Amino acid sequence: MPHIELLQYINAPREIVFEALTTQKGLSEVWTQKLKVKPQLNFLNEFDFEDGYATIMKVIEFEPDEKLIWHCVDSDPQWVDTTVEFNLSGEDGKTTVKLSHKHWGKTTDFYRWCNYNWGFFLYSLKQYCEEGEGIPFQKRKF
Repeated sequence: MPHIELLQYINAPREIVFEALTTQKGLSEVWTQKLKVKPQLNFLNEFDFEDGYATIMKVIEFEPDEKLIWHCVDSDPQWVDTTVEFNLSGEDGKTTVKLSHKHWGKTTDFYRWCNYNWGFFLYSLKQYCEEGEGIPFQKRKF
């Protein structure tokens, strides 16, 4: 099974980065402005990208400032039963984010497109944590 594996360095403390990945305010700046999220284990986060369905991610692991794992329970069929994992490390006000989107059925054009978009997600996360403004889906020009 293919996995998407990416890494981003952010000039901000882990607490700030983790908050951006787990709160309504942070994810609305980083990923999409249409969402319902809570920083809580087993919560069903909902993300809307205006494609006719919600992407629903169950929070299955939640270790503040260190690790976050979502399990996709509803979305595009290629995402269902995949997991998205964020691992944070670092010190002295700098954070390394390792993002893994695991358990894809196969390498498809949608997989490749999502790989690109996860890279953009990490860029948006970096912008938000360092500059105070990300680039959510609604503000993208592609």
